[in-house]
Amino acid sequence: MRWTTYVSPTDGREHPAVVSDGSLHGLRTATRLLDLLGDDGERLARAGEEALADPLDVVPEGEADLRAPIPSPPSVRDFYAFETHVRTYREANGQEMDPDWYELPVFYFQNPAAIRSARADVPMPPGSAKYDFELEFAAVVGREGANLTPDEAERHIAGYLLFCDWSARDLQAREVRHSLGPVKAKDTATSLGPWLVTPDELEPRRSGRSFDLEMSASVNGRPYSKGNAADLYWSFGQMISYASRGTRVQSGDVIASGTVGTGCILELSTVHSEAEYPWLAPGDEVRLDADLLGSITARITDAPPLHPLK
Repeated sequence: MRWTTYVSPTDGREHPAVVSDGSLHGLRTATRLLDLLGDDGERLARAGEEALADPLDVVPEGEADLRAPIPSPPSVRDFYAFETHVRTYREANGQEMDPDWYELPVFYFQNPAAIRSARADVPMPPGSAKYDFELEFAAVVGREGANLTPDEAERHIAGYLLFCDWSARDLQAREVRHSLGPVKAKDTATSLGPWLVTPDELEPRRSGRSFDLEMSASVNGRPYSKGNAADLYWSFGQMISYASRGTRVQSGDVIASGTVGTGCILELSTVHSEAEYPWLAPGDEVRLDADLLGSITARITDAPPLHPLK
């Protein structure tokens, strides 16, 4: 099944919905998709049957007022799991791959309060002139667990979705020099969706540690990025296992893959040039696509005011 969250034209409230035959079928009996997680998927499957049999609304996909499928996840972890992306950037800067990258599926925490839908505008961060997209996909944890093995963690996945980590590269370069971050460079916006796709929908595309899903990005209609989810080095089972080491993952936690090869302007402009792949600016429209997962379309808008700290 494909799930999302939308604002119902019937009662003006957010509801989960099953996407079927080009329309959203709203669920009457729950206000959060997160409330349908927490087990092995049976609750979500039963809710899907209810929504299709007796929907609150039936709204065409293109007319729906979408939210992110999980509008307020408990946490968002963004990993660094595509070798091509890491290798290309390091080689362009005269660096070899760090052998420890093959031992540790590293990640950082993003801001759950910055989640946006797959159709929402995205503002420039205050003070940034080098804004970037990152073409990624993510898993959503379905039920909590601690110290999970990779195989156990795989069984805790409720579904997958398209993910865009919006990044202020000029601010990021300053932050990481202090051996912390990135933090403010990353927390203006994170786009999710449009759909949460349950694992059974992707299983026929299983390829190695991931799935055979073509991924692409364009800016103002010009193709920028092209990659495949099958190139993932660390599986989501491995990533979630590492995330749960010594702690717990919770229902609704978002676990992102990191950038697919060629999947951001930073990588493209390093290999080619900033003139050929300029940084994003207000008025630009970015579109990200992935097989079965749908698309994210975002217009870049002006930044809010930058308030001096001194």
